[in-house]
Amino acid sequence: MRALNGRYNNQQVDEDNPYWISFSDIMAGLLVIFVLAAVALILELTQKSEQWDEAIKEIAKAEQVRKDLLREIEQELNAMNIPVKISDNDTVLRIPEDVLTFEQGRFDIPNDDKSQRVALDIGMVLFASITKEDRWKYLDTIFVEGHTDRVPYRNRAIKGNWGLSTFRAISVWQYWNQAMDEGARLDSLDNHLGKKLFSVSGYAETRPVPCSNASSDVGDNSLCPDGLIDEEESLRKNRRIDIRFTVRRPVLEDYQAVKKALD
Repeated sequence: MRALNGRYNNQQVDEDNPYWISFSDIMAGLLVIFVLAAVALILELTQKSEQWDEAIKEIAKAEQVRKDLLREIEQELNAMNIPVKISDNDTVLRIPEDVLTFEQGRFDIPNDDKSQRVALDIGMVLFASITKEDRWKYLDTIFVEGHTDRVPYRNRAIKGNWGLSTFRAISVWQYWNQAMDEGARLDSLDNHLGKKLFSVSGYAETRPVPCSNASSDVGDNSLCPDGLIDEEESLRKNRRIDIRFTVRRPVLEDYQAVKKALD
């Protein structure tokens, strides 16, 4: 009789509380919610990781394109008996003074056939290599950089060595675009943002070649095993042109988007 009353009471409780859920049912429901939340979190983190990986891949791709581009230009010119060098961690193509030289205190390219032919060949190889396989898409700016020796250039009209170095870069740039064919001119090239790919800059005597009389690395025997280059050669080597390649980088908004995704 007591057992029957117990069953009756339980049924009465269930009927009086139709929304009653057992403790085990609550735990099961919470477990389902936890699993779903964990799956959603994993999917979100995976997506964010893929976004970050993609940004890193783009930077690595641009770096590799620059390296391949410089190596190809170097090989092409060396095969033409134009011995250029790559420096600054595969970012700069250095045109030595014995390839393209400037007289002291002058910014114009020498008027002899050899100097002008060499300058033109360099420009043509640059154009062919940059446009190959749309490499320009991975570049931001290519700087034609002029340099001087440490002898002061006393011409206030063009601001001393700063102006002299800049005018040397301008002379090379203008010569390329005057001498090259209309359909293969460097000033026709744009970067990935649709802006002009090339620019010019001058550094006066502030970036001397290694081991020259103005360089700070002369005391490093590993870099300068033969010591200091003599005065005349040092001056000549620093009257030069460099071509610096900068690559496409994610803009600030791209970094902020990735950071926001990771937060």
